[in-house]
Amino acid sequence: MANYTDGCTRVCGLIGNPVKHTLSPLIHNTLAHMLGIDLVYVPFEVKEENVGDAIRGAKALDIFGLNITIPHKSAVIPYLEEIDPLAKGIGAVNTLVRIENGGFKGYNTDMTGLYHAMTDEDVVLEGEKIIILGSGGVARPAAFLCGSKGASEIYILNRTYDRALEVADEVNRALAELGTEEKLTSDGLKADGGVTDIEKKVIAMPLSDYKKLLLEGEKYIVLQCTSVGLFPDVNSAVIEDEEFYRHVSYAIDMVYRPVNTKFMRLAAKAGAKSFSGLKMLLYQGIDAFELWNKSEGRDISITKEQADEVYKLLEMEVLGASNIILEGFMGSGKTTVSEILSDKLDLELLDTDQAIEEAEGRSINDIFSADGEAAFRSMETDLVNMVVSEHLNQMVVSLGGGLPLREENRQLLKKAGKIVYLRTRPETVYERLKGDDTRPLLKTEDPQKRIRELLEERSEKYETLADIIIDTDGKDASDIANEIIAAIGL
Repeated sequence: MANYTDGCTRVCGLIGNPVKHTLSPLIHNTLAHMLGIDLVYVPFEVKEENVGDAIRGAKALDIFGLNITIPHKSAVIPYLEEIDPLAKGIGAVNTLVRIENGGFKGYNTDMTGLYHAMTDEDVVLEGEKIIILGSGGVARPAAFLCGSKGASEIYILNRTYDRALEVADEVNRALAELGTEEKLTSDGLKADGGVTDIEKKVIAMPLSDYKKLLLEGEKYIVLQCTSVGLFPDVNSAVIEDEEFYRHVSYAIDMVYRPVNTKFMRLAAKAGAKSFSGLKMLLYQGIDAFELWNKSEGRDISITKEQADEVYKLLEMEVLGASNIILEGFMGSGKTTVSEILSDKLDLELLDTDQAIEEAEGRSINDIFSADGEAAFRSMETDLVNMVVSEHLNQMVVSLGGGLPLREENRQLLKKAGKIVYLRTRPETVYERLKGDDTRPLLKTEDPQKRIRELLEERSEKYETLADIIIDTDGKDASDIANEIIAAIGL
């Protein structure tokens, strides 16, 4: 989605190293487009030794707001004019907001975003027992968040006990400091009051001792804060004991590639509610977006419906389905199924045959008659090349039956999204198309024989190209659409 820019466009961005694969531009540019705000979001790759220069440069260039990602979340703090209490307690910032003197105030919307995601899933931390798996960079702020929101006990389980103990001590001290200042409200802002009885709230344990927590009737909210399960190690979980998951009420995985980790699958199988770090990513972005706009006097509040729409786009991107592309022989149901998918997922629809007819102002029959099949195939290639070169996404694309036959087209399609082959038997195609005189390739004395011949020529190419194969014979178009959605993982 490209935003129009001019001299009035405000610029936000991300600094980190690396940043080439960040999903943040998708979040912020989509929100800006959705709300009609003249704003563009750009990632900036900044080396560690250049962090100070980057912040000074952002001030000089009047950058509207910044996100900060690894490895700079602590390194930027000396260059800030102010820091929010939550970010101070965590010791890291990920969002910089302009303040009146022209400098930046640091916030940590990673944790407000996590809390936002939890409330979206009806997770209540007050009085609950928490297990945090791992003691890496995410574990400390996650434990601090849970403690500041009133969790009764927080267990940090790690293979290296000394590291878990170090993190537990840090969080307990940070919570004690917060208790002498202010308690966070549900939106992460200041409020009067204090956090009490925190001295033993965060408890370190060796990971191997997890069974000591599995007492009868005990349930825990579990936050998975390790990299275990991250692509390509998708068939692993830190704990694989099914008994453990019977004591889990909510399972929250900080990993979001894949969207559905083995940790989440084990928890769901045991009856727990689970969600991935993609929700946290979404809401940390939303919280930052709202903070930036409020700093300029726009009282922006993203609705649940708008958040869900952006989340769907993030899921598609992570799943490699920036576009959902339907291929298959004529009569396989591509047109009808693509219309249903477009409606169900609220995505734009591109039918390549219709697009060419509209661009040419004539039917495919007329193009074949006047210019020949080769000219039509070149038009198909030009159209697919445009989709890829212009980075068009968030679409359902219905391909003409012959479009995937060209090698050039197949290479382009692999870059364009998730490809679904609607596989159909020749007998079914004939029953669906008999009497249809708009198909130039079937204008023959024996169309049934021609269908069989063409399918034999094309099926291998269709199957080789496809990410997903759906057999359509005897199925309703709506059922096929639902099967596609399930297969992609949306």
